[in-house]
Amino acid sequence: MADDNSLQKKFIDSSTVSGILIAFSLVITAIFIGGNPQGFVDWRSILIVVFGTFAVTAACFSFSEVLSAISAIVHTIFYRSEDVKKAAIAAVQISDIARKKGFIGLDKNSHLTSHNPFFKNGVEMVVDQINAEEIGRVLDNEADSLAYRHAKSIGVLRKAAEVSPAMGLIGTLIGLVQMLGNLEDTSTIGPAMAVALLTTFYGAVMSYMFFSPLASKLERNTRDELLVAKIYTEAVKSIANRESPRRLELSLNSILPPEKRIDYHKIRQNEDQV
Repeated sequence: MADDNSLQKKFIDSSTVSGILIAFSLVITAIFIGGNPQGFVDWRSILIVVFGTFAVTAACFSFSEVLSAISAIVHTIFYRSEDVKKAAIAAVQISDIARKKGFIGLDKNSHLTSHNPFFKNGVEMVVDQINAEEIGRVLDNEADSLAYRHAKSIGVLRKAAEVSPAMGLIGTLIGLVQMLGNLEDTSTIGPAMAVALLTTFYGAVMSYMFFSPLASKLERNTRDELLVAKIYTEAVKSIANRESPRRLELSLNSILPPEKRIDYHKIRQNEDQV
């Protein structure tokens, strides 16, 4: 039987974190190699871009949606991963238990579904003898709710990626106006140019090195979660209809990527050898 810990793992998404950190490291290294790293720190530019981006993004959504997006960022970095192939194997194994031991067997082996609340909820509805059509409707609604929540968070991140360069442009215009308005005082040209250029720099960094990658990764994670949800939905409906595990295998393989498809006979052989 599949180990719960092998199905889901809570860990830092190394590709997301390493990619962003490497990109920032390259920029910082280039700044230090060029000398005068203090020249790239300007609190007025940070005030305009960082807080301005947050304010304008919040104006486009509600504060609850912005806070949900922050939570989604944490979820993206500390992604709770579930391999779709292992999920399919677990689904077939639970189906096999139901075929051999009936719904009572499912109730006694409820710990085997504890790794995924979505799957656990579906199996519990089967044990309660709710019909397959009703179970499918409930699980489909849960999946739609998941997709809707993530879509809102993705929208917030996309909007922030769109707004931050615009705030950088606004800061650039402020700096240029200040510079052109005080050309007779040469001491103000340098600070004004710093605001003008650094706001554009900060805006581009926030957009293309932070918000856009996180939005893309959250979209990918959402697709993976919805595929896992579809696998478990098909499995629960199959169990409720008392279909054979072999038929469930064929159904799951039709929605799995070719490299992730499963072989029920090999699963049975592995179980017999344990």
